[in-house]
Amino acid sequence: MEHDLTFMSDGLKLSGVLHVPEGRKPGERLPTFIVLHGFVGTKDKSHVELVARMIEEMGYCVFRIDFRGCGQSEGARGEVRCFDQVADTRNALSFIAQREEVDPDRIGLTGHSFGAAVAIFTGGVDQRVACVLSLCGWGDGERKFRGQHPTPEAWDKFMGILEAGRKHKAETGESMWVSRFDVVPIPEELRKNLSPHAQFEVPVETAISMYNFRAEDVVADIAPRPLLLFHTAGDVITPMEQSISLFQKAGANAELMIPTGVSHFPLSDEDAPHTRALIDAWLKKFFPTPLTGRA
Repeated sequence: MEHDLTFMSDGLKLSGVLHVPEGRKPGERLPTFIVLHGFVGTKDKSHVELVARMIEEMGYCVFRIDFRGCGQSEGARGEVRCFDQVADTRNALSFIAQREEVDPDRIGLTGHSFGAAVAIFTGGVDQRVACVLSLCGWGDGERKFRGQHPTPEAWDKFMGILEAGRKHKAETGESMWVSRFDVVPIPEELRKNLSPHAQFEVPVETAISMYNFRAEDVVADIAPRPLLLFHTAGDVITPMEQSISLFQKAGANAELMIPTGVSHFPLSDEDAPHTRALIDAWLKKFFPTPLTGRA
């Protein structure tokens, strides 16, 4: 069962969909995940919608949301700021905890890529978060960008974009807009995994916000709550070292999984069966649902 919902975050109306598994009994409150989409993405027709449906099938309530400025939510299009998204996540938690289907003491966060970074940071600063599941996420914006623009020429081009954006803003008061692929390069063959509702231009201030965002600084504060850092070994978009570094800084009950895979999208057709098995096993150990094994 799915419910289209809206909630408020800093005066903006944001859009979400609550998934409730069929096996739920009347009056039963279930562990729940809030699902966070990637870079200027959307909750719909996207990789995180696949994540949401997978977790629902495993017996959890799931609340997938559009961050402000994305999808069906209010807010200036494409003007993504990392700490705004942390605020949106915390407000989503406050909202969904009031639902009768949701156990307010067992609300976890999961996200993909950019959404995973936001999930980790939010889990580190908000003790209400019961667990965090990161999919191909990142913890240090500057180092992530260096991995995504690895040659001296690519790095100089990227830094030139940031500087040009700062200058343009100072001289005109307006943002300079650039292609999302100049900020986060994605090989042509993997772009089919992006939502058709995703945005393809962003203001330079969005890239600057990401550059300065460091979930690594707070990842240790998630402990002793469970943390899974899941990163495909062949990720050509977000460097795998980001999850390794996060794990090295994490505390108790953190686990790192680096399965074989060629994609940044672990629920793509070729990787989905392996991904599902690994995540299902982790959830049963660290964040079980009463629906497990229920006929």
